[in-house]
Amino acid sequence: MKLRLDLKLSQKLIMTPQLQQAIKLLQLSRLELQQSLAQHLLENPLLDEVQTETEEAEEAEEAETATAEKKTEESPVSASQEQSEEGGTPEERGSPEEFSASGWEEYFGRDRRAGDSEYPSSSQDEFPSYEQTVAKAMSLEEHLLWQLSLSGLSDREKALGRLIIGNLDDDGYLRITLPEVVAGTDCTEAEAESVLADIQTFDPTGVGARDLPECLLLQLGHLGRNPIGSLGSRPGALKGSIVEGIILHHLKDLEKKQYAKIAKVLNVTVEEVFQATKVIEDLEPKPGRPFTNTQNYVIVPDVFVVKNEGEWVVLLNDDGLPRMRISPYYKQLMASGQGGTAETKAYMDEKLRAAQWVIRSIEQRNKTIIKVVSSIVKFQEQFFEHGVQYLKPLVLKQVAEDIGMHESTISRVTANKYMYCPQGMLELKFFFNAGLQRADQPSDMHSSVSVREMIKKMVAEEDAKRPLKDEEIAARLRTQQVLIARRTVAKYRAEENIPTASQRKRFF
Repeated sequence: MKLRLDLKLSQKLIMTPQLQQAIKLLQLSRLELQQSLAQHLLENPLLDEVQTETEEAEEAEEAETATAEKKTEESPVSASQEQSEEGGTPEERGSPEEFSASGWEEYFGRDRRAGDSEYPSSSQDEFPSYEQTVAKAMSLEEHLLWQLSLSGLSDREKALGRLIIGNLDDDGYLRITLPEVVAGTDCTEAEAESVLADIQTFDPTGVGARDLPECLLLQLGHLGRNPIGSLGSRPGALKGSIVEGIILHHLKDLEKKQYAKIAKVLNVTVEEVFQATKVIEDLEPKPGRPFTNTQNYVIVPDVFVVKNEGEWVVLLNDDGLPRMRISPYYKQLMASGQGGTAETKAYMDEKLRAAQWVIRSIEQRNKTIIKVVSSIVKFQEQFFEHGVQYLKPLVLKQVAEDIGMHESTISRVTANKYMYCPQGMLELKFFFNAGLQRADQPSDMHSSVSVREMIKKMVAEEDAKRPLKDEEIAARLRTQQVLIARRTVAKYRAEENIPTASQRKRFF
């Protein structure tokens, strides 16, 4: 083997840190972009946030007010002049000093209530804020702990009860076993079983159950009657009833609506099974549902699409995003050559380049979003005019070729971005979908989204006693010039969380 030295000329595409930062900013959502810009403003002293005209006007007004107050304090009127103008001392005028403007303000600022004059007065700052006085929805755990505190259990049992309640999930179920609950404590499994039985009597009914059948049976026990059928049971007892038999052994059959099979096994009529099913449908499978904290998160659109003088216009929403610039102070400092030591100058040069790159990256990001959304609007103009049934099939490649960019760039731009238009708030990814061939126009395509809407409309308008099967839906779609297979209908139906025809069937 011989060592040899060769020269080779080649080209490589290397992503610089600045380019990586620009790409990262491009794919950030609006909230992530706000956080990223706030971080840049915090870390880079050469970046300065441009204040709006309103904020600048308010600051100028506050500065003028402060200056006027300062001048007033510097030239006070003497007490003798006040006395001569008003004709005497405060005692001669009969106006005690405590009733002056400042005196009244001090008087009303005190917390004077009947019966507590002997206590020291509190200032207004000691009262809770408005946010602290707003009522907060009670959680399931707080509701159960409140009932536990009012129960007649001993301190040991209450401690065990708090442990059990703390292990309940949001639906009100105890998903762990009792040996796991008492692990690490000196309590026995029998004690835990007894406390759990007490908790299962709390509101909401069915809480503390370990599975669905137990939850439903707890609710039946609170009804105080024997629902649907006797089967040898005494009045008021659940054991042996039709409802109990279905809950314990035939929930899967009930889900598939196999009423005849249930009636045959329980040796009852189908009509009795129907009546028992009505009772089960009124029960709550998730007792903790009313206490679930359902927060509505507001989505702020990145762009607005509006029609102006007959043309669709794309407007960037920059409200709430900080507008940045190079700090005038540091810019003047660097221009004057008074930057300090060589290390300080090198640091400021580095931060200046970083600040300039961030500002350019934000500008490029905004221009790219406008170009991509404008291309989408051009392809989907009929959708904005008439609705979802006119949505056309669209892929990333079409938009990329239209504006001269790579598909990966289009994918980054459309990720986690939202548009507000006359059709509502929509994610940019919504406009990219596959197509199905039309029967009357082979060169044209139907959007998969519009086909899904057709399927949902057919299911909503079907006869509940005779729901449409997948083959029948496919046949109806073909009459509307949509070439679609039965398996494709089943796929779209499953994606829209629509049950099968047998599960949608209603017998009463």
